[in-house]
Amino acid sequence: MHILHIDSAITGEASVSRKLTAEIVARLQAADASATVTYRDLNKGVPAIDTEWFHAVRLAPENPTAEQQKLIDISDAYLQEVKDADVLVIGSPVYNFTLTAQLKNWLDQIARAGQSFRYTEAGPEGLLKGKRAIIAYSAAGTPFGSDLDHASGYLRFILGFLGITDVEFVAADRLAMDRDAGMARAQEAMERIAA
Repeated sequence: MHILHIDSAITGEASVSRKLTAEIVARLQAADASATVTYRDLNKGVPAIDTEWFHAVRLAPENPTAEQQKLIDISDAYLQEVKDADVLVIGSPVYNFTLTAQLKNWLDQIARAGQSFRYTEAGPEGLLKGKRAIIAYSAAGTPFGSDLDHASGYLRFILGFLGITDVEFVAADRLAMDRDAGMARAQEAMERIAA
């Protein structure tokens, strides 16, 4: 089993989602001693897609410039890490009722027609099938799954669009109201996740 461990919180060691992803990965490794891990900290910076990216990556010129090739290589590296993974463990703290900009940028980098999904006569088809995703969701005030939560539903949808339909959440929510209760809910969810 190969695990892709992704963090996106800006809060460093204080991050709840980082603690949760670390524990999830540790549990997966404990259940499978041969498991390997690739770690990606999105807080170190993920380029947002823009016009230059569109011309380099989406339009895929036959003879890209050096700058275009750099953009292609970055996007290819993100996507290859996902393709190589059996399990994705993704830290998704909620900022302003949705996912982090870094995580959205990463999703934009890997959502590529012909690479991670394709359009067919029957509609879009995800190409990243057979993978499992475990999302460590943390929020100070946003209740998981509520009308205020614009992160978890989007993550489930976009991962499914890319073919990853086995999506589970470990949610530590409403931490500002009752941190102990929020962490207890996350631990209960962690226990339910079969390794």
